[in-house]
Amino acid sequence: MSGQKPSLKSGASSQSRFQVAVVTEASSTTPASASTDGSRAQDESKGRSRVVGFLDSGALGSAMDIGLHSTGTGHTHISDSHSNTYYMRTFGHNTIDAVPNIEFYRQTAAPFGEKLTRPSLSELHDELDKVTTTPFRFIFTTVVSLCLPLVSVLAAIGCQEPFEDGLANGEEPSAAEEAAALAAKEGKGGTVKFGWIKGVLVSIRCMLNIWGVMLFIRMSWIVGQAGIGLTIAIILMATLVTTITGLSTSAIATNGFVRGGGAYYLISRSLGPEFGGSIGLIFAFANAVAVAMYVVGFAETVVEMLNDVDALMTDELNDIRIVGTLTVILLLGISVAGMEWEAKAQIVLLVILLGAIVNYFLGSFMPTEHKEPKGFFGYHTAILLENLVPDFRDEETFFSVFAIFFPAATGILAGANISGDLTDPQSAIPKGTLLAILITGLTYVAIAISAGSCIVRDATGDVNDTVSDTVNCTDAACTLGYDFSICKEGGCQYGLMNDFQVMSLVSGFGPLITAGIFSATLSSALASLVSAPKVFQALCKDNIYPGLSVFAKGYGKNNEPLRGYVLTFAIGLAFILIAELNIIAPIISNFFLASYALINFSVFHASMANSPGWRPSFKYYNMWVSLAGAILCCVVMFVINWWAALVTLLIILALYIYVSYKKPDVNWGSSTQALIYNQALTHCLNLTGVEDHVKNFRPQCLVLAGYPNARPALLQLVHSFTKNIGLMVCGHVKTVSRRPNFKEVLQDHARCQRWLNKKRIKAFYTPVFSDNLRHGAQLLLQAVGLGRLKPNTLVMGFKNNWSDGDMRDVEIYINAIHDAFDLQFGVAILRLQEGLDISHIQGQGTPGRGEGESEAPKQDSEAWEEAGYREHPDQSPLSLTDQRLLESSQQFKKKQGKGTIDVWWLFDDGGLTLLIPYLLTNRSKWGDCRIRVFIGGKINRIDHDRRVMATLLSRFRIDFSDINVLGDINTKPKNKLTFKELIEPYRLKEDDMEQEAAERLKAQEPWRITDNELELYKAKTNRQIRLNELLKEHSSTAKLIVMSMPLARKGTVSSALYMCWLETLSKDLPPLLLVRGNHQSVLTFYS
Repeated sequence: MSGQKPSLKSGASSQSRFQVAVVTEASSTTPASASTDGSRAQDESKGRSRVVGFLDSGALGSAMDIGLHSTGTGHTHISDSHSNTYYMRTFGHNTIDAVPNIEFYRQTAAPFGEKLTRPSLSELHDELDKVTTTPFRFIFTTVVSLCLPLVSVLAAIGCQEPFEDGLANGEEPSAAEEAAALAAKEGKGGTVKFGWIKGVLVSIRCMLNIWGVMLFIRMSWIVGQAGIGLTIAIILMATLVTTITGLSTSAIATNGFVRGGGAYYLISRSLGPEFGGSIGLIFAFANAVAVAMYVVGFAETVVEMLNDVDALMTDELNDIRIVGTLTVILLLGISVAGMEWEAKAQIVLLVILLGAIVNYFLGSFMPTEHKEPKGFFGYHTAILLENLVPDFRDEETFFSVFAIFFPAATGILAGANISGDLTDPQSAIPKGTLLAILITGLTYVAIAISAGSCIVRDATGDVNDTVSDTVNCTDAACTLGYDFSICKEGGCQYGLMNDFQVMSLVSGFGPLITAGIFSATLSSALASLVSAPKVFQALCKDNIYPGLSVFAKGYGKNNEPLRGYVLTFAIGLAFILIAELNIIAPIISNFFLASYALINFSVFHASMANSPGWRPSFKYYNMWVSLAGAILCCVVMFVINWWAALVTLLIILALYIYVSYKKPDVNWGSSTQALIYNQALTHCLNLTGVEDHVKNFRPQCLVLAGYPNARPALLQLVHSFTKNIGLMVCGHVKTVSRRPNFKEVLQDHARCQRWLNKKRIKAFYTPVFSDNLRHGAQLLLQAVGLGRLKPNTLVMGFKNNWSDGDMRDVEIYINAIHDAFDLQFGVAILRLQEGLDISHIQGQGTPGRGEGESEAPKQDSEAWEEAGYREHPDQSPLSLTDQRLLESSQQFKKKQGKGTIDVWWLFDDGGLTLLIPYLLTNRSKWGDCRIRVFIGGKINRIDHDRRVMATLLSRFRIDFSDINVLGDINTKPKNKLTFKELIEPYRLKEDDMEQEAAERLKAQEPWRITDNELELYKAKTNRQIRLNELLKEHSSTAKLIVMSMPLARKGTVSSALYMCWLETLSKDLPPLLLVRGNHQSVLTFYS
């Protein structure tokens, strides 16, 4: 038997395509085949775990000996060609359990076009006769992981293409899925992806964006103003901001797979759609306007060259518009041609830019005599020492010079912005961004030192300005034979302070510097022209702003956002035609800085949230450094331009409020969610260490409402006095006589909680299974809540149909009230004369389920989600009674108008009976209602009792319109006959039977009312009848009556008598809320 493989006997063909069979150890290898007689080999002594096998098989290829089968359900299942699961077993044993597999952690469809999942807990745990819909998904997920190398082959032979677009909100393909799709497409010459050098470090990314016009046109002027020392300080400050942001970007980029969208993607997936949506929109707009800014810079240089040779087409302003328009059209054509062409164009520009930089440094070592009058003498210590210190002129300061330089450092996200076009964003973004910051920073420092060491601040350009008076000439130029002291009076055109083109003078070949300027402007413009549509497309795909979803569509093999290109072109062209960007430029820089600040804050926020999901593979970051970086970015925003910083923050705030209000249906597992949970847990634990105080009491209600949409009036009333004040839990006792279906209750829980959220009812839905209402209520009363966040008041609906049903249900109902009091809960019971339960009107006993249906059809589920109380198409028109019930159920949803809330505070229960009406009147729906207080008293002390109550209410700081003292409560009621008729069916009538028979009947039916009981509580019975008469007399027009609920002593008053009291008291009245607190004070007049 050793060495033999177990075989699987197949079942009858009349069964489904799969079956459950017993695996036996065979003495010899027996091939499994499809049997027609239904026989099944069994070995009781050597029975193994049951496995699932196929009745038919096919071969995809002889190399792997694997067959694929279609079940007609959209799933593909795989078996080996021998109908044998031996090679698909976990550790070689027969089990459907699966080993860890990356395919199980996908968020959307796999390369085969199907979601690969591990066996569910039900498939592993449920009884076998209940696992009826488990076709070999678990085998498929095991085998398909071995088939990933075949993806390109399957694509070639016509299998389903991996998707490119059309993901639902919040759904994203994994990197391996994209890699598989990439493999299939590249086999057909498809998508273009860039590595970290070509994608981030070099081409259109960080270095080309950081090496901007500032390098050639403004760097020398900054050195002249601030001196070498402070210029290096300015560069280091800017580099510090960008380095911290680069570290933060690297941390976020390595905490999971990065999609397209750059800064928007990083911020939105970390901080959530509110921050991501606001910053994404302005970041895309800033990049679009930046296109215009760079193109206008290029056009101005061209127009200056045309002006030098007197070749202007019209005038300078219109020539800038013409050249700028032609340039942006050319750049648009390069971008639309595709990322590959755009990258090739950038490589050419990079070569020119690098050549210009090298040309400058070579030229600095080759001074010539004809350049000396213009201030260039080569490297000299005297010039270095003179330019080492600052010489601010024209009201410039350190911060104003810093503000001019800093936009040169705002290109560090250029690589991250096209993250969707990178082969491995996790590796490319950290490497490329940080190395680009290092290289460009060293370049700026080197040029600052070089320019400050070989060029003087002022020069006349006149070869005749040689030294004639060595006494009055003290500048560095004097030691080199020239006297430029006349420049102190102004008017000189050369030197660091006066000539923006001085780097062309120093260079070995001047026109190459001009070419470098062109390269810097065009590369930056091209980078922005590509970044803006990519970011905008990612924003639109997430449907944060529904009206912009038209720009989410991509075209071609690389999913190019052509519509976004057109939009970016239109925005850029509009600003190019203005040709004056001096006001817009500071806002652009502030938009970039706001993005940097939020990226740094994202890292701090994620680290502070302490979520287990925050596990970046890049470890060289620190949460406090990131926070410092965020603060530093905000400071720099105000240093550059304070009003632009304010405008930027106001725009972000407005967009944040809009997105927060719209609440887009996305869930990205942001750090905001993690921090909210962390804070909630911390505060909840802190509350447990603090004793309750009467000043902080708030009603926290457990509402036995069933399904939330079954009793809307009860839910709406309780929500009116608990919203933003106390806890509200919708308890649902699901009574079952058989084994409960826990899967169903989990589905209902999610659906009901979603309904509550959609209706903006701030409550939790908590269902429990129990054999009756009382036991279920006991479970809820004891278990619901967390620490101090647990209910203290039970709210129920009045049992309107109690007299028509089984009295055992009344016994259970009353005992649930007794249990609440035993657990020191307050109790409130709402009665509407029409009733509360409208579930039968909706035609569904459970949410999303029609009558008589075992499963919820889609249309019913949608009806539940919409919470519409509509009739089913096959349902007869509503009866008059149901119409009134439906209207009554919505009465607390609308504004109440002018009226009164009558508070019958007959017994002191700690103040809950008074507190609830007060909380109601604080709501806008009940704001026009006034509180009238009714109390019991003696006829000869009515005025005194009224003054005492008025004093008490004023100390409680509760407004009231009137106080009525009822001196005739104990007067005999006018009509006792109705009550006698009501209790007659429930009397024990022990005088008419033998004592033993009476005791037996009482034991069997404990709700029965004894004659002794009636006599003992005769006065209390008469009081309930009399109170109903007084209620009809004084409160028949009230919007709501809140009344002290009568108590029944447990074990003494039968449930039938107590129910008769409640029925008699509350009959034929406006909405009545019976309230009884737990007799602990909930009101105080002490501060």
